[in-house]
Amino acid sequence: MAYPEKSWSDLSESDLHLREVCVTSEDAYQGKFLKLKKDTVALPDGKETYREYLIHPGAVAILPVLDDGRILLERQFRYPVDQAMIEIPAGKLELGEDPLLCAQRELLEETGYTASSWEFLGRIHPVISYSTEFIDIYLAKGLRAGERCLDEGEFLDVFAATLEEMHQWIAVGQITDVKTIISIYHLARKTS
Repeated sequence: MAYPEKSWSDLSESDLHLREVCVTSEDAYQGKFLKLKKDTVALPDGKETYREYLIHPGAVAILPVLDDGRILLERQFRYPVDQAMIEIPAGKLELGEDPLLCAQRELLEETGYTASSWEFLGRIHPVISYSTEFIDIYLAKGLRAGERCLDEGEFLDVFAATLEEMHQWIAVGQITDVKTIISIYHLARKTS
């Protein structure tokens, strides 16, 4: 099948034939910070179906680069996947919190480091099929070590790795965390 050639502006301005419209909406579950919704939606062809999805307040992720070029990482047990994961520091936004301030707070709390230079790298939507979650990613440089202050019930190891080591760990599936992989993509583009 041949596809018509269209520009991005053509595609983004003409999505009405793809849009789903909410008919009814109900709360299926309300947790400490996640809410599960179940909506009935009208599809573009007029038929109805349902969509279940999580309402998430959003998060930040920090790509902390030491003066020697190594990346500061964490190893933390993640219950839903039942394993310790290698990832960059990150944290959930509080209601109305500025993402940069959240990133600065999370870096200090989880690693004990502060940064003199911050750069916004981009926003990702890690699970668009069933969550409203977004993650704003920041590059942090000019790191200075200090005292970390983990949240109650938070346990993690902090270590550093080279960009090459991270590429290797991603290639062999040792790092599968999407925010970490996307952040390494951004860093590799900046350093190439």
